Amino acid sequence: MPRDSDDEALTWAGDDEPAQTSASEPTASATAPRPKVAPGWRVVGKPGTPTVTGDAQPRVQMGSVALVVHGILGGVYLLYIIGWLIAAQRDSATPTDIIGGVMYTVGLWFAVLAPALWFGTVLWLTRGAVSSRVRLIALAVGVVVLIPVPFLVGGAA
Repeated sequence: MPRDSDDEALTWAGDDEPAQTSASEPTASATAPRPKVAPGWRVVGKPGTPTVTGDAQPRVQMGSVALVVHGILGGVYLLYIIGWLIAAQRDSATPTDIIGGVMYTVGLWFAVLAPALWFGTVLWLTRGAVSSRVRLIALAVGVVVLIPVPFLVGGAA
């Protein structure tokens, strides 16, 4: 009896050693391989297939090309933020009244934040999309719309 308890200390629950199986039990090669799961759990579906729960669609991993394009577009948006920041700091043409001056300044700083807001909003709104095509199109539209024109033409004199 002490020998059995020593052997039990060296094994894990669920280990199947060939020496421990009896002749009446079918061997693992005779039956289809079954995944090992904890007691009280059951396997649903075939191995390697995505499991869909409820109305959710299975998520597909982003490809290498799409990942690189996302990185390039993120870099472009970062350069746009820097361009708008430089244009905002160079600008000296503010309205003379207090309300107009405040509104102009707030609008100028929203222009600086616009590329980051666009990038974050597109990523947030397309997070559940199966394909990244819609996300890339929206990011490309933002690249065209948010060009820092004052920085490119030299800003206000």
